[in-house]
Amino acid sequence: MRRFIRSALAATLIAGSVVTTAAAAPAVQTAAAPVADPVAEVTAKLQTIPGLRIERSSVVGGKPFFVLWYTQAADHKLANHKQARGEKFEQRVTLWHRGFDRPTVLHTTGYGGVGGAFTAEPTRLVDGNQLNVEQRFFNTSTPASKNWSKLNIWQAATDHHEIVQAFKKALYSGKWVSTGASKGGMTSVYHRRFYPNDVDATVAYVAPQDVDNRRDSYVGFIQDAGTDPACNLALRNLQRNTLLRRPAMVAKLKEFAAQNGLTYEDTFGSADRALEAAVLDTPFAFWQYSTQDSCPEVPGTAAATDQQLFDFIDLISGWSFYSDEGIADYIPYYFQATQQLNWPDVASKTTWLKGLLHYREAGDAPAGVPDAIEPKHEPFAMADVDLWLKTSGKRLLFVYGENDPWSAEKFEPGRGTRDSHWYTQPNGNHGSSIGGLPAAQRTEATQILQKWMGVTVNPAVAQTRTNTIDPGAQRQGLR
Repeated sequence: MRRFIRSALAATLIAGSVVTTAAAAPAVQTAAAPVADPVAEVTAKLQTIPGLRIERSSVVGGKPFFVLWYTQAADHKLANHKQARGEKFEQRVTLWHRGFDRPTVLHTTGYGGVGGAFTAEPTRLVDGNQLNVEQRFFNTSTPASKNWSKLNIWQAATDHHEIVQAFKKALYSGKWVSTGASKGGMTSVYHRRFYPNDVDATVAYVAPQDVDNRRDSYVGFIQDAGTDPACNLALRNLQRNTLLRRPAMVAKLKEFAAQNGLTYEDTFGSADRALEAAVLDTPFAFWQYSTQDSCPEVPGTAAATDQQLFDFIDLISGWSFYSDEGIADYIPYYFQATQQLNWPDVASKTTWLKGLLHYREAGDAPAGVPDAIEPKHEPFAMADVDLWLKTSGKRLLFVYGENDPWSAEKFEPGRGTRDSHWYTQPNGNHGSSIGGLPAAQRTEATQILQKWMGVTVNPAVAQTRTNTIDPGAQRQGLR
């Protein structure tokens, strides 16, 4: 289960420290013309957007930075029918302004918003303005009624549509590109499916496309990951040894829970079931964020102690995540996966654990959704997105990692896909990026993006390596 929700803190994260604030007194200048206040200039334009509230402003890295709240309809279908009395909620947005003549990057993690100012890789490559949008139903970007029927890919895409149209009119009429990693990349593609002309292009990182939940390729992909089959054998042995020692390992997990003030009853139903979910996730999680260099650390022999097994699984999957407290903030993701996004079916294909698994559904997305709100599965939602991409998609750039399990099921082109490009970072994991590509591909992908955005190619930028996994929070993101 933990494979669904995890991302690393971005290497490109820029600390959100305030260089100066909009409220600071201007420096005294002698015999010089007054200097325009860049924050005030942007603020004046933001104040023309109906339903937009400015929480705070500052100057970060010499550029205006804003935390904003944009009023959205809880149900955009009602809004489309002019029923203005329908429920509203505020959605958190941050803006880092570069210039009214610069391209604009629409970024999302697909989860909660980013805590401070940071630059996504496309923002850096085009020197653009950046809007970061928090996904509906995450954190406080949630309707008061919490009517879960209003959480689907079309409603979220329409959130983005409303924001793009508002900011285009008030501030940025130039080129736009959407981006995100993992679930953020998926979200960017869904936005394009429903509103293909809102932005000029999309850069989606490590974004899976699980079209048919009944036909998964993930487990087979993982067994071929890396360059040494002994590593995957060690991971399988780790799983078997842990489950063969189930009573001792469950006792350790209960002790861990008591020491850390955690419970395992509400979501998974027991520490035993949570243990099984974590064990199922470990090979997936290992290849998602580790590399071949970490293989010697796997305690994959019978000589491994209970504590070594427990500590390794904690390092890779994280016991605290499977607790009621750890999973609570990510119920919206599990709801979406159960309803529309689909999920890796790991248990049924993990044949080497036959006879050791007690809970068929422990590793499935519905296990993370309270029974009271579990939605009906919509099997055609991803097929619809897939059909759109293959018949009408254009100006999309995808980056995948060679060993990232999510690369097992990618967005794929079709005859109608135009001016779109796919790259795979050799030996890359879930943190793969344009900056991690081989030099020639890195330059090519950079030039494609900059051409789309109408900006001059900067060879120095094109050769810079970066890791741009979304920084929604440490260990947050699609697994």
